[in-house]
Amino acid sequence: MDDGLQDVALVCQWMASRLDESQRRALVGCFAKLRGYGGVTGVSQVTGVSRTTITQGVKDLDSEPTGRVRAPGGGRKPITVTDPELMDVLKELVEPDTAGDPMRPLLYTLKSVRVLSQELAARGHKVSPSKVGQLLRAMGYSLQANVKTIETGATHPDRDAQFRYINNQIADHAADHCPVISVDTKKKELVGQYKNNGRAWSPTGQPIKVNGHDFPGEAGKAIPYGVYDVLANTGWVSVGVDHDTAQFAANTIATWWQQVGQPRYPEATRLLICADAGGSNAARSTAWKAEIAALAEATGLEITVTHLPPGTSKWNRIEHKMFAFISKNWAARPLVSYQLIVNLINATTTRTGLTIHAELDTDHYPLGVTYTKTQIAALPIKRHQFHPEWNYTAHPATQNP
Repeated sequence: MDDGLQDVALVCQWMASRLDESQRRALVGCFAKLRGYGGVTGVSQVTGVSRTTITQGVKDLDSEPTGRVRAPGGGRKPITVTDPELMDVLKELVEPDTAGDPMRPLLYTLKSVRVLSQELAARGHKVSPSKVGQLLRAMGYSLQANVKTIETGATHPDRDAQFRYINNQIADHAADHCPVISVDTKKKELVGQYKNNGRAWSPTGQPIKVNGHDFPGEAGKAIPYGVYDVLANTGWVSVGVDHDTAQFAANTIATWWQQVGQPRYPEATRLLICADAGGSNAARSTAWKAEIAALAEATGLEITVTHLPPGTSKWNRIEHKMFAFISKNWAARPLVSYQLIVNLINATTTRTGLTIHAELDTDHYPLGVTYTKTQIAALPIKRHQFHPEWNYTAHPATQNP
């Protein structure tokens, strides 16, 4: 940038708040006219003012002043005002195909702005591709390159279809004001003076000293099993001290329902659980299905379980809506006791309103609980037609289908 254009940029910056619209247009037009050939482009580049406005400013200098200044609120209305349904339609087009690293706050979409502009036009919402890009950025999306976040293993051919099926189940339950929860076990944590990943502010040269080796001590491990209420943006965590079993998982869900879910959704007759395909709530676990059937009987709820396809555990909502913030809250802090872990989880909040309640679960959950095929066949569970191994509903015994 030459010195002349730099001076133009500074003058326009200083005078922007002191001039009205007509005067600002005349100012940039004057600078463009003084520079001669290429002046409009140069002034536009350094000031950010559109070429159309600068050209109009040049024309205004050659015409008689009218004394008219645009009234407050005048000018073209934002497209989101003239077309109030546009944002909802754009979100509907983007959301089913949204991808990205769920541990980061930004999202990106697989569809290009040109394709989205064409799909919007087909639905009666005429908007340019560049404007679609502006709206996406306002919604929290950004244009990104590929990042290696996909877990290893073969991708199931119905992976995307299962995600759409889960989205439809969520919409169906939400429409009836029935709870939707995302569940999972957070990474097990060593209890004691052990290193915890992350960084925190400390006096220079005085880092917190921790054990040189991560061998489990007498205190053992903490097992945080979480329940994230998708509709209410709240969480519940049971910090177990024994084993991560199906009984432990179901007991956490039952405790959440008794203390939080039922008071929040007093008219609910159904519950949707979104879970990974592995772990204590594995899709192939007979113990998990037996516990869910028992939970349906105890609560009187029709409980539907939808599992994420294998290899997609990071896309579970609880991972990036709740667990990620817990990890940030206790980053670089040794988890020296179970009570400290509970307190740190309870203190985790976000600017979007997330709150979490945590309790210590000292019960014993034995390993190796098995069920016969006859017992499993007798459970009041109805498998869905679409991927029955991933989607099924447990009914109270009185409603056994």
